[in-house]
Amino acid sequence: MKYGIYYAYWEREWNSNFFPYIEKCGQLGFDVLEIGCGVFEKLDEDFFHKMKELSENNNIVLTGGYGPGIEYNMASIEPEKLKKTFAFYEDMFRKMRIAGMDRLGGGLYSYWPVDYKITPEKEKDLQNSIRNMRELADIADGYGITLNMEVLNRFEGYLLNTANEAVDYVRRVDRPNVKVMLDTFHMNIEEDSMTDAVRAAGDLLGHVHIGEANRKTPGPNGRIDWKALGTALKDIGYKGYIVMEPFVRMGGQVGKDVRLWRELSRTGDGKEMDQAAADSVAYIRKVMD
Repeated sequence: MKYGIYYAYWEREWNSNFFPYIEKCGQLGFDVLEIGCGVFEKLDEDFFHKMKELSENNNIVLTGGYGPGIEYNMASIEPEKLKKTFAFYEDMFRKMRIAGMDRLGGGLYSYWPVDYKITPEKEKDLQNSIRNMRELADIADGYGITLNMEVLNRFEGYLLNTANEAVDYVRRVDRPNVKVMLDTFHMNIEEDSMTDAVRAAGDLLGHVHIGEANRKTPGPNGRIDWKALGTALKDIGYKGYIVMEPFVRMGGQVGKDVRLWRELSRTGDGKEMDQAAADSVAYIRKVMD
């Protein structure tokens, strides 16, 4: 397995400030850097060529994450919105291929975070999303990209809240490049057992996010049994990426979107955060490998 971290651990805004973290990740002991793909439409192709060169020079694998805005809701049935959505994603996939990225994860089947002032119609939206996801998967396949459906907690999404729901969704989409994505933060809220959820996903599991229950970096002092999680992943033969997605900095659009209203890092100092990340990945490698 390869171990990674999400760039927004260090950031307060969803921006394209990826380059410094590619080199940093290698220095801190990571194999993978996950970056936010929502800003790709604003960037030209030269940016992605440079990103690929930098990642190769630092022996870092790049993966993508995206929480779609409501304007790119895959559960929509409005033809003009869908046309724009498919065009938006195809531009993203093309740029991902330039950068050497082969997977994208997140609540791609709907939008994030869900606006509950709009009453959800789950069954109808599921049908729409499954139909549209088949088309999106076929587009992604043309660029060699796997789409990972992230299971979200009930406060952030309503279509896929459990591993079993995600497995059912992926089977109904029935495309080889559509997989299940599990995240310990969300599983901590929704699943009776994280290890049972991993085993339920089985060979459909395409990507894993990890973090403590309060979204701090994983470590020995939290509530999650990382050794047991690692055992479950080995039991299903998972050999993919494990990417930590800590959110510890209050403020900015990132803090607003993840509802972080207090500082979870001790000081917010970059060196302290770097050390916490390095300690975390060393610990995770030890207990989950």
